[in-house]
Amino acid sequence: MTADPYAAVTAPPRFFLHRLNPLSKLAAPLPFMAVLLVAREVWTPLLFLVFAIVTILIGARLTPRQAVLLVVGLPALVLVLSFSFGLWTDASLVDTTPLVFQVGEYRFFLGAWLIGLATALRLGAVLALALIPGLTTTGPELVRASVQHLRVPYRVGYTALAAYRFVPRFRHDLDLIRQAHRVRGVAGGRGPIAGIRRAFGYVVPLLAGAIRHAERVSFAMDSRAFGAYPTRTERHLLPLRPRDAVFVGVFWLVGAGLLMLAARLN
Repeated sequence: MTADPYAAVTAPPRFFLHRLNPLSKLAAPLPFMAVLLVAREVWTPLLFLVFAIVTILIGARLTPRQAVLLVVGLPALVLVLSFSFGLWTDASLVDTTPLVFQVGEYRFFLGAWLIGLATALRLGAVLALALIPGLTTTGPELVRASVQHLRVPYRVGYTALAAYRFVPRFRHDLDLIRQAHRVRGVAGGRGPIAGIRRAFGYVVPLLAGAIRHAERVSFAMDSRAFGAYPTRTERHLLPLRPRDAVFVGVFWLVGAGLLMLAARLN
């Protein structure tokens, strides 16, 4: 039995991020994501990267794989990107800094790596802040919260959600089509040509299944008088509670402190 993606999500108190309104989890990191886009030094994105990772580890329900990717994978990605961005830095701008290594005529200076590190840290910090709502909010939750509190027309919100729900349906249909081809012996052959031939063989049945699914969704929406009235009764309510205001206030307070600390360290 699979969980209903449209049901209200409950979580133990320890995983407080899952118990917050999706809009509060968007409002809290959004100003600092804008600040990070224009930051040019190392300390500001580094502090926010650590802050975001700690927040997710404390308040989100993660699988072991997600935790490893967050703690090890994200910093490793930042480190790799720092060297990649540093390679594209004009050496004449940083040739007064210590030389890290030289390959033939190419020289890699410490200043180039620091510039690349600042850029990579900005990307990593923005990504980590985006993961706070991304790992703890579902699509239906975000749509319901936007319709209820941001006055997004429910015709727009739920239509977009219905389109989003087509993706797992297409994946399921594609798996069934592949299994049917294997049973009929159509999926034989190896190599790129055979792979292209198999891919074209999936197009027609997948398109036919998509049209049938779209018709069923359309009939279901019409039978429920979707769009007939300006407002619609919500089955699951996502109110803005005091804990949402506390979370946003504490997050902004800590973020402002980190900005002040970064200004002192620079």
